[in-house]
Amino acid sequence: METRSKKVMFIVNKFAGTGYQPAVEGKMIEVSERHDVECTIEFTRSPGHATELAQAAVKEHFDAVVAVGGDGTINEVARGLVRSSVPMGIIPRGSGNGLSRHLGIPLKLHDAINAVFRSSPVAVDTFTVNDKLSLNVSGIGFDGHIANLFGGKTKRGLTGYTKLTISEFLQFKEFDASVLVDGNPVDAHAFIIAVANSSQYGNNARIAPAASVCDGLLHLNIIRKVPMYRLDVVYAVFAGNIERSSFCQIVAGQKITIKTTKPIAYHVDGEPCGHHDNFQITINPSSLKVLVPDQSPRKHKI
Repeated sequence: METRSKKVMFIVNKFAGTGYQPAVEGKMIEVSERHDVECTIEFTRSPGHATELAQAAVKEHFDAVVAVGGDGTINEVARGLVRSSVPMGIIPRGSGNGLSRHLGIPLKLHDAINAVFRSSPVAVDTFTVNDKLSLNVSGIGFDGHIANLFGGKTKRGLTGYTKLTISEFLQFKEFDASVLVDGNPVDAHAFIIAVANSSQYGNNARIAPAASVCDGLLHLNIIRKVPMYRLDVVYAVFAGNIERSSFCQIVAGQKITIKTTKPIAYHVDGEPCGHHDNFQITINPSSLKVLVPDQSPRKHKI
């Protein structure tokens, strides 16, 4: 963010990830003062409040709005900023931080706060799933099922997520779906259908390694159920070469329609959305400005 910008709102979700640390507020004030920036800090009080705060920031001519939380908080803030001229900064405080990792935003608190003031706005793509805004990765099937269950857990984090995933894996069945990608039919017998704007869910689990938030395309990964003994497939997800697996099929496009034979659980950016049997998915190119660190190791790949 250019230092001439003088007015920044930080929107903080105290309950993101593993919990709130009081040091967060002090660091934001300290770094803002160092850069001669007027700092406003707002704490979210309920679902949807972050969107309201971001919309108010646009009307009040803030120079930037910074989401302090996980992918859900980032999504809410983005809803208030999409198609506006106000860029969104990110201080990742979630359990997975998928979009932050993809953009090369530091995960350590102090580094992330400093990076906000050493960033430039980049116009990134967003997309909608049944009119719900998504920035990162949304999914239908097993990941949606886990998101619905995980969303109700009070104790979060990677360990809790992993335990829940393992316990539910054997019970969840594959499902049939009719898929259209830019009008081209794709028959799917799937365990997960992941719709990716960026490369990963979070924690470096790269579900669509070639995905870019700036290419005007979505990467649809249709994944069959993998036997538990096939640890090589799990390794491939974290190694960034899942596209080589015979258990998945990746197709890129701009407009996707998915119809399932029964209502299937789904999520948008990790947030549970219940069940549906008809999904209309559309890319919105260059619809959101995001502050990306000037020294991001991934800046040329985002």
